[in-house]
Amino acid sequence: MRPVTRVATRLATFDLRRYVIGALLWLPVHVIPLAGGLVLREVFDRISGHQPAALEATLWWCAAFVGVEVVRGVVITVAWTYGVYWWTAAATLLRGNVLRSVLTARGPAAARLPHSSGESVARMRDDVADAVDFTDESVSLAGTTLFALAAVPIMAAVDPLVTFVLVLPMIAVGVLSRTMRRTIARLHRRARLLGAAVTAYVGEVFGGVLAIKTAGAEDAALERLREHNRRRRDAAVRDRMATDLLDAATTTTVELSIGLVLLLAAPAMRGGDFTVGDLALFTSYIGWLTALPRSIGTLLYRLPQAAVATERLSAMMAPHEDAADLVKGTDVWLRRDPPPAATPPPHADRLRVFEARGVSVRGVLHDVGLRVERGSFTVVTGAVGAGKTTLVRALLGLLPLDEGTISWNGVPVEDPGTFLVPGRTAYAGQVPRLFSAELGENLLLGRAGDARRALELAAFEQDLAEMPAGLDTLVGPRGMRLSGGQAQRVSAARALVRDPDLLVVDDLSSALDVETERLLWQRIARNGPETVLVVSHRQAALERADQVIVLDRGRVAGRGPLAELLETCPEMRRLWHAELIAEAEERTGD
Repeated sequence: MRPVTRVATRLATFDLRRYVIGALLWLPVHVIPLAGGLVLREVFDRISGHQPAALEATLWWCAAFVGVEVVRGVVITVAWTYGVYWWTAAATLLRGNVLRSVLTARGPAAARLPHSSGESVARMRDDVADAVDFTDESVSLAGTTLFALAAVPIMAAVDPLVTFVLVLPMIAVGVLSRTMRRTIARLHRRARLLGAAVTAYVGEVFGGVLAIKTAGAEDAALERLREHNRRRRDAAVRDRMATDLLDAATTTTVELSIGLVLLLAAPAMRGGDFTVGDLALFTSYIGWLTALPRSIGTLLYRLPQAAVATERLSAMMAPHEDAADLVKGTDVWLRRDPPPAATPPPHADRLRVFEARGVSVRGVLHDVGLRVERGSFTVVTGAVGAGKTTLVRALLGLLPLDEGTISWNGVPVEDPGTFLVPGRTAYAGQVPRLFSAELGENLLLGRAGDARRALELAAFEQDLAEMPAGLDTLVGPRGMRLSGGQAQRVSAARALVRDPDLLVVDDLSSALDVETERLLWQRIARNGPETVLVVSHRQAALERADQVIVLDRGRVAGRGPLAELLETCPEMRRLWHAELIAEAEERTGD
């Protein structure tokens, strides 16, 4: 079974009750016009004299026609109101599974995420809609097919030749759609890519407003946005033209058939074999009968669009997952709160030793190893570009290893990304990643914990006291309402609140003054996690280290206590003297 078909089938059946009820509500919308056509034939035959024309009976037939249309309008309203729940649930299922894979599946997520957050947002919005719309179209196809199966025999009993002419558009639409499928898929894929590029660039512009303003680059930024939009517009126009061309061809074929029906009906009406009521019946059914080739055409051009959507969403899933994992599970709650998330039990294998051997990554790291024992303070240092951040991200499973092994208490870790999680480890990255939410929510992220204690460990209690709203203070998009040093300490507090066995910190102190940094390390050493792995070039961290690992162009240039390295490692001496000069200049305000 093709992935797109598998996804569509699963979307239709994961909440089968809601899908079936929604379909049963929509089917009468397509079937009720059968009764409307029959009633309309009676009305016109009575008016034209082909049936006894009692005024009271004619009025009753007119009232019956109005009643049929009112019932259809009510059914449409009910079906639309109910159907939106299934559509929303299906879209939520797709988005939830993609997020689950990105956040929890084995393997580094960085290897399969798109190049920008805007591209990810576009896939979660547009591609999900394409996949669900394709599945939703099956209900319309079923309804129009059911109408055709009932209407064609009725019409054939009146005039077989005229009925046959009306069936021809279905064949033409099928052949044309088959021919254009690859073209539609190619154009749709390009339109989606360029649309995502616009979304990504707009996000980058808002994230870099200050940089753009200070550089005086407003005009250049706007021109680049216009260029992105021009490319997106051209691709979107071509994509829309392809689908509109198919729609136009379908409509043209249908209109030609209607013209032929009128030409064939005229002689029959002159001969008395085809009444005015029959013409009213055919005219009423034509509009609904032609919905079948239109539904077929819509389904056929949505098929390649859904295939593109399935491909783009599956690309965000883990390598061991496929389209079936994209639609697995049924845990979608629309009218009630979901059950509380299960709290993971404390892990039994408390850290004794964390070790990496022969780690190589993407030509950046070459045969790097380290050993971190419980209760130790380890610092990884090196010049800019030495591979320090790459090393800690690889150790935590955020980047794929080309070579090397990682072990916890002597046991190899097959997938660090799903093993080295709180409370085994916690990570404070080089760039603080904060959400546009309250300070407390940024720290806890839905988990239980002592936020105030974590902020105190991160030397943030004075900053908190100066915030009138306290933990309810909104930090703004990406923490823009906080200073650089505040954002870094909040990032550290978020890691500390999880009370990990191993705290991993990547250049936390780059935006901190010397005294604040010393206070932070003192508090972590006194009341924080026992074992700390730090990326830093700062004196306060290096002096506290039990061991220092010096990286130089992706290789280990030295390893051991600071005093020993200052005697034996030229790279360590160079880094140390450069840092002493930098800190002296910082103290004097030079």
